[in-house]
Amino acid sequence: MTALPGTPESTETPEPGTLCTERLLLRPPRESDVDAIHEACQEAEIQRWTVVPVPYRREDAEYFVKDLAVNGRRTGENLVWCVIERATGALVGTQGLVRCPGRPGAAEIGWWATKEYRGRGYTAEAARAVARHGLTELGLRRLEWVAYVGNEGSRAVAERVGFRFEGTLRSFAEQRGEYRDTWIGGLLATDLAG
Repeated sequence: MTALPGTPESTETPEPGTLCTERLLLRPPRESDVDAIHEACQEAEIQRWTVVPVPYRREDAEYFVKDLAVNGRRTGENLVWCVIERATGALVGTQGLVRCPGRPGAAEIGWWATKEYRGRGYTAEAARAVARHGLTELGLRRLEWVAYVGNEGSRAVAERVGFRFEGTLRSFAEQRGEYRDTWIGGLLATDLAG
Protein backbone atom coordinates (compact mmCIF):
# COMPACT_ATOMS: atom_id res chain seq x y z
CA MET A 1 0.00 0.00 0.00
CA THR A 2 1.18 3.52 -0.69
CA ALA A 3 0.64 6.72 1.19
CA LEU A 4 -1.89 9.23 -0.04
CA PRO A 5 -0.14 12.09 -1.85
CA GLY A 6 0.77 14.76 0.67
CA THR A 7 0.11 12.69 3.79
CA PRO A 8 2.78 11.99 6.37
CA GLU A 9 4.13 8.48 5.77
CA SER A 10 0.78 6.72 5.98
CA THR A 11 0.40 3.17 4.79
CA GLU A 12 -3.27 3.00 5.69
CA THR A 13 -5.96 2.38 3.13
CA PRO A 14 -8.56 5.15 3.39
CA GLU A 15 -11.51 3.86 5.39
CA PRO A 16 -15.06 3.90 4.05
CA GLY A 17 -16.61 7.33 4.20
CA THR A 18 -13.32 9.14 3.63
CA LEU A 19 -13.28 12.21 1.41
CA CYS A 20 -10.11 13.76 -0.04
CA THR A 21 -9.36 17.26 -1.27
CA GLU A 22 -6.12 18.78 -2.46
CA ARG A 23 -4.97 19.66 1.07
CA LEU A 24 -7.30 17.71 3.34
CA LEU A 25 -8.41 14.25 4.33
CA LEU A 26 -11.90 13.99 5.81
CA ARG A 27 -12.38 10.73 7.66
CA PRO A 28 -14.59 9.30 10.38
CA PRO A 29 -13.36 10.18 13.89
CA ARG A 30 -11.07 7.69 15.61
CA GLU A 31 -10.30 7.03 19.24
CA SER A 32 -6.88 8.60 18.62
CA ASP A 33 -8.69 11.93 17.87
CA VAL A 34 -10.24 12.25 21.34
CA ASP A 35 -7.45 14.34 22.87
CA ALA A 36 -7.23 16.74 19.90
CA ILE A 37 -11.01 17.19 19.83
CA HIS A 38 -11.10 17.74 23.59
CA GLU A 39 -8.34 20.36 23.34
CA ALA A 40 -9.95 22.16 20.38
CA CYS A 41 -13.33 22.39 22.09
CA GLN A 42 -11.84 24.28 25.03
CA GLU A 43 -11.58 27.32 22.79
CA ALA A 44 -14.06 30.13 23.52
CA GLU A 45 -15.11 30.71 19.90
CA ILE A 46 -16.01 27.06 19.34
CA GLN A 47 -18.04 27.11 22.55
CA ARG A 48 -19.69 30.42 21.59
CA TRP A 49 -20.92 29.33 18.16
CA THR A 50 -21.64 25.60 18.54
CA VAL A 51 -23.71 23.31 20.75
CA VAL A 52 -20.74 21.63 22.44
CA PRO A 53 -21.20 21.21 26.19
CA VAL A 54 -19.58 23.83 28.45
CA PRO A 55 -17.41 22.93 30.19
CA TYR A 56 -16.23 20.50 27.52
CA ARG A 57 -14.81 17.43 29.25
CA ARG A 58 -12.73 14.59 27.85
CA GLU A 59 -15.83 12.37 28.31
CA ASP A 60 -17.68 14.66 25.88
CA ALA A 61 -14.99 14.10 23.24
CA GLU A 62 -15.15 10.35 23.87
CA TYR A 63 -18.95 10.41 23.43
CA PHE A 64 -18.57 12.40 20.19
CA VAL A 65 -16.08 9.89 18.75
CA LYS A 66 -17.29 6.55 20.14
CA ASP A 67 -21.06 7.05 20.21
CA LEU A 68 -22.42 10.01 18.22
CA ALA A 69 -20.15 9.54 15.19
CA VAL A 70 -20.35 5.72 15.17
CA ASN A 71 -24.14 5.53 15.57
CA GLY A 72 -24.68 8.42 13.17
CA ARG A 73 -22.68 6.70 10.46
CA ARG A 74 -24.39 3.36 11.17
CA THR A 75 -27.87 4.88 10.69
CA GLY A 76 -26.81 7.37 8.02
CA GLU A 77 -28.60 10.12 9.95
CA ASN A 78 -25.55 12.00 11.27
CA LEU A 79 -22.30 11.76 9.32
CA VAL A 80 -19.24 13.22 11.05
CA TRP A 81 -15.75 13.75 9.65
CA CYS A 82 -12.50 14.80 11.26
CA VAL A 83 -10.77 17.23 8.91
CA ILE A 84 -7.06 16.40 8.74
CA GLU A 85 -4.31 18.44 7.07
CA ARG A 86 -2.74 15.96 4.67
CA ALA A 87 0.76 17.45 4.88
CA THR A 88 1.01 17.18 8.68
CA GLY A 89 -1.74 14.85 9.89
CA ALA A 90 -3.04 17.60 12.21
CA LEU A 91 -6.71 17.92 13.11
CA VAL A 92 -7.94 21.20 11.64
CA GLY A 93 -11.65 20.81 12.45
CA THR A 94 -14.75 18.72 11.96
CA GLN A 95 -17.61 18.61 9.48
CA GLY A 96 -21.05 17.13 9.95
CA LEU A 97 -24.05 16.28 7.80
CA VAL A 98 -27.27 15.67 9.74
CA ARG A 99 -30.48 14.49 8.05
CA CYS A 100 -33.48 16.76 8.73
CA PRO A 101 -36.22 14.71 10.42
CA GLY A 102 -39.50 14.72 8.52
CA ARG A 103 -37.97 16.27 5.40
CA PRO A 104 -36.75 13.56 3.02
CA GLY A 105 -33.72 14.52 0.99
CA ALA A 106 -32.70 17.43 3.24
CA ALA A 107 -29.73 17.63 5.60
CA GLU A 108 -28.00 20.30 7.68
CA ILE A 109 -24.28 20.86 7.31
CA GLY A 110 -22.11 22.13 10.14
CA TRP A 111 -18.48 22.64 11.02
CA TRP A 112 -15.94 23.99 13.43
CA ALA A 113 -12.26 24.77 12.88
CA THR A 114 -9.39 24.88 15.33
CA LYS A 115 -8.07 28.35 16.06
CA GLU A 116 -4.64 27.59 14.60
CA TYR A 117 -6.04 26.62 11.19
CA ARG A 118 -8.65 29.33 10.62
CA GLY A 119 -8.13 31.76 7.76
CA ARG A 120 -6.47 29.26 5.41
CA GLY A 121 -9.58 28.27 3.45
CA TYR A 122 -9.60 24.76 4.95
CA THR A 123 -13.15 24.94 6.29
CA ALA A 124 -14.58 26.02 2.93
CA GLU A 125 -12.52 23.35 1.13
CA ALA A 126 -13.83 20.67 3.51
CA ALA A 127 -17.43 21.97 3.41
CA ARG A 128 -17.37 21.95 -0.38
CA ALA A 129 -16.29 18.28 -0.33
CA VAL A 130 -19.03 17.37 2.16
CA ALA A 131 -21.66 19.32 0.19
CA ARG A 132 -20.66 17.66 -3.08
CA HIS A 133 -20.75 14.24 -1.38
CA GLY A 134 -24.20 14.90 0.08
CA LEU A 135 -25.77 16.34 -3.05
CA THR A 136 -24.25 13.93 -5.55
CA GLU A 137 -23.23 10.64 -3.91
CA LEU A 138 -25.93 10.58 -1.23
CA GLY A 139 -28.58 12.01 -3.55
CA LEU A 140 -29.76 14.73 -1.18
CA ARG A 141 -31.90 17.42 -2.80
CA ARG A 142 -31.09 20.22 -0.35
CA LEU A 143 -28.43 21.15 2.20
CA GLU A 144 -29.05 23.75 4.87
CA TRP A 145 -26.50 25.86 6.68
CA VAL A 146 -27.79 27.19 10.02
CA ALA A 147 -25.70 29.46 12.27
CA TYR A 148 -26.42 31.71 15.22
CA VAL A 149 -26.87 35.33 14.14
CA GLY A 150 -23.50 37.07 14.33
CA ASN A 151 -21.32 34.10 13.34
CA GLU A 152 -19.69 35.98 10.46
CA GLY A 153 -16.93 33.40 10.01
CA SER A 154 -19.40 30.60 9.39
CA ARG A 155 -21.44 32.81 7.08
CA ALA A 156 -18.34 33.65 5.02
CA VAL A 157 -17.55 29.94 4.64
CA ALA A 158 -21.15 29.17 3.60
CA GLU A 159 -21.07 31.93 0.98
CA ARG A 160 -17.73 30.67 -0.42
CA VAL A 161 -19.21 27.19 -0.77
CA GLY A 162 -22.23 28.57 -2.65
CA PHE A 163 -25.01 28.60 -0.05
CA ARG A 164 -27.71 31.16 -0.75
CA PHE A 165 -28.75 33.20 2.25
CA GLU A 166 -32.46 32.59 2.87
CA GLY A 167 -33.16 34.63 5.98
CA THR A 168 -33.21 34.85 9.76
CA LEU A 169 -35.21 32.44 11.91
CA ARG A 170 -36.16 34.05 15.19
CA SER A 171 -35.75 32.05 18.41
CA PHE A 172 -35.03 28.97 16.31
CA ALA A 173 -32.00 27.02 17.56
CA GLU A 174 -31.40 25.94 21.14
CA GLN A 175 -27.98 26.33 22.70
CA ARG A 176 -27.54 25.17 26.29
CA GLY A 177 -31.13 25.98 27.29
CA GLU A 178 -31.51 29.26 25.40
CA TYR A 179 -33.22 29.69 22.03
CA ARG A 180 -31.29 31.96 19.69
CA ASP A 181 -31.97 33.69 16.40
CA THR A 182 -30.27 31.93 13.49
CA TRP A 183 -29.34 32.56 9.90
CA ILE A 184 -30.26 29.96 7.31
CA GLY A 185 -28.92 29.29 3.84
CA GLY A 186 -29.68 26.63 1.28
CA LEU A 187 -27.60 24.79 -1.29
CA LEU A 188 -28.86 22.67 -4.16
CA ALA A 189 -26.75 20.62 -6.56
CA THR A 190 -27.08 23.39 -9.14
CA ASP A 191 -25.54 25.89 -6.67
CA LEU A 192 -22.30 24.00 -6.04
CA ALA A 193 -19.36 26.38 -6.44
CA GLY A 194 -16.14 25.23 -8.13
